[in-house]
Amino acid sequence: MLISGARIALDAKTTEKLNLTVHEARIASFASNLRPPDSGSPVLDLTGFLVLPGLINSHDHLEFNLFPGLGHGLYRNAKSWAEDIYQPSVSPVKEHLALSKRARIVWGGLKNLLSGVTTVSHHNPFDANVFDASFPVKVVQNFGWAHSLDFSQDLVERFRATPEEWPFILHAAEGVDEHARSEIDRLEALGVLSERTVLVHAIGLDQAGLQLLCQRRSSLVWCPSSNISTYGQTVAASVLQSGLPVALGTDSALTAQVDLIDEIELARRMYQLPIEELFEMVTTRSARILRLTDGEGEICEGGAADLVIVEDCGQTPAEALQRMSPAMVIVRGKVRLISPGLRDKVTVFDESMWNPISVDGKGTWFTDVNMPALHEQTVSVLGSAYRLAGRGVSL
Repeated sequence: MLISGARIALDAKTTEKLNLTVHEARIASFASNLRPPDSGSPVLDLTGFLVLPGLINSHDHLEFNLFPGLGHGLYRNAKSWAEDIYQPSVSPVKEHLALSKRARIVWGGLKNLLSGVTTVSHHNPFDANVFDASFPVKVVQNFGWAHSLDFSQDLVERFRATPEEWPFILHAAEGVDEHARSEIDRLEALGVLSERTVLVHAIGLDQAGLQLLCQRRSSLVWCPSSNISTYGQTVAASVLQSGLPVALGTDSALTAQVDLIDEIELARRMYQLPIEELFEMVTTRSARILRLTDGEGEICEGGAADLVIVEDCGQTPAEALQRMSPAMVIVRGKVRLISPGLRDKVTVFDESMWNPISVDGKGTWFTDVNMPALHEQTVSVLGSAYRLAGRGVSL
């Protein structure tokens, strides 16, 4: 496929009008003077649009994005929150768990796809039977993980079993009390802080802990909406200014009924962060933290053909993230999402393969996911008023 006529994002600030050739899920080449191929390959004319790298959500629990927010007020640490909300035999948890886990995970993938995410770090083991080529987005496959110190008694064994070239991801210092703050020192004593260690949340990080993480060259995934709704605060601005590598994640609807675009907007407002900084947190920096090796987070020759297309209003790539609504999302070189307006302008797609989906306050798109079957399965368990990350869905 040849993508022609669009401005292509080269980094957070820079674009160039180039044609992209996509072949077998990769960007085969790009140039300013490419002509349409003679082989009969389709040409996708995106004149008037801006092409961004697919976004990376560095932390999600995909199976929980249909759930309502759970909990009663603010908590001091993650252990007390988990003990309070874990009621599998009580409504509304009981009803949501009755829906198949596979269906719930697909909805989590859709939440991400609709916000321009093409790669997600899911905090659970990689399941090749679920995360195949038909899944709405790519899911990070090569990583080690533990839930946390409180809920993973074999944390050290998991860390040691993780290959050196993979990240090791865990919840840590998730809370505002001494129990949470002490976890950085406890992890250091266990020997699991290193340049491949990725801590999720780390709200309880104090200055001494921050210095230690910087010395160990560890990384952080920041989930501000989840932190604020559960604990009333998030990481300090000094953490974001320290040079510690930070990526952005959404967590799940259990604690944050948001998508990655909502999270970018909150992060920008909260600390007046430059939008260019946030662009890196969901593209190149997150790719480095998660040790992705297929060109994710950027548009480059030979890299993954994971792309987000938005209307070109003369904005920089970073500025395009503000309240972004994708016109098209391409994952592994395949169009997985398209807006009604753009679908009407292009002629290279078989209309019979597209299914509509509307999300309140977000928009309407067409996707190749089998929405009628997924919707029917969900309604049979949860009724027609189910919500995706807190927003109503209709077909």
